Amino acid sequence: MNLLGRIVVVLAVALAAAGCASVSAPPSSPALADGDAAVGGFAFDRDTFAFPNAIRAFSDDRDDLYANYCFVVARGLRQFFQFARFDPAASPLDRAGYVERVRQVVARPPWHRPIPLGERVVIPGYASLREFSAAQESAVKEGMGGRFWTLLHWTNWRTALPLTRRHQAGVLDEIGRELAAGRLVQLLVTNWPILELNHTVVVFASRGHGEGVDLAIWDPNEPARPGVITFDRVSGTFWATRVYATRPQAIRVFRMYYSPLL
Repeated sequence: MNLLGRIVVVLAVALAAAGCASVSAPPSSPALADGDAAVGGFAFDRDTFAFPNAIRAFSDDRDDLYANYCFVVARGLRQFFQFARFDPAASPLDRAGYVERVRQVVARPPWHRPIPLGERVVIPGYASLREFSAAQESAVKEGMGGRFWTLLHWTNWRTALPLTRRHQAGVLDEIGRELAAGRLVQLLVTNWPILELNHTVVVFASRGHGEGVDLAIWDPNEPARPGVITFDRVSGTFWATRVYATRPQAIRVFRMYYSPLL
């Protein structure tokens, strides 16, 4: 099966898990087969941010450019999925009110389990994160806060260490278990020592095939369509199959923000 066909299959798995899910959908779904899993209740066009993280090298060097926020945005996507709910029938807030609601959402550590709907932070006046972030982009960005500590995250040292096939296979196993349990998985992806890719993405579905496993990702740099990272079972490596502005190549993959230390 060619790359386009595999991408379609991965997305079909994700859509099957989401189905006609609303905000009241159960937060988990079982693994579908070897390598197949998807986060129940997650819909790409509904539960992701509408605006991109910019790449400064591709844009004018402006002071107001929203660049190098990929770790903030990817972490925020998980936090909204786990800790927020949207109520389009409720009376909307002013800008300051929305900033405060966003701050309440991202104040919860992303490694915590999803909370019941009745305990979630309510975002009134909008039906989804996609709609909310499109209409209230500046408020959402302000509420999610700065990028300084994400750029200096102490676990970044991992990217310089040698990795084994066993380690990367273990990361794939962890991804599968998290997806099957209904949890989005944030990854640090890098091709160090090449200074081309030092980025984060969010996995929401996977699909096994003869050569390996395709992971469907939301990429903060390309929010309009899913990307794909592939694990090659033979070589024991991850591959940047379709990652924004990155040529297809072997990459190193780590999980991010899944415990107080990592």
